[in-house]
Amino acid sequence: MSSPQQPTRNAVEIMHRRYIKGKKKHLKYIEKERERVKIAQQIYELRTQIGLTQQELAKRVGTRQSVISRLESADYYGHTQKMLQRIANALHCNLRIELVPQNGQHAYA
Repeated sequence: MSSPQQPTRNAVEIMHRRYIKGKKKHLKYIEKERERVKIAQQIYELRTQIGLTQQELAKRVGTRQSVISRLESADYYGHTQKMLQRIANALHCNLRIELVPQNGQHAYA
């Protein structure tokens, strides 16, 4: 027998229980959104840490400032490996792409 949920006034907890908990499609969507936000944030943070403007990074990458602006936006969906590699090179970083098993399972399971 499952125990009843404790009442809460925490809005985030209420939203999680109502719209996300136990809903695999919603959880996958949220994870993809987190990945996009993480990429945008990393580009912004690395660029600002070394003191580059978007224009200066764009010049190093061989593109326009507006492209860098889009890449730093959490709403951008067009990341490509090729562009991320160009940005990594311009920021003196290595690009790492990982394949991570879903739900702790091995790919061959």
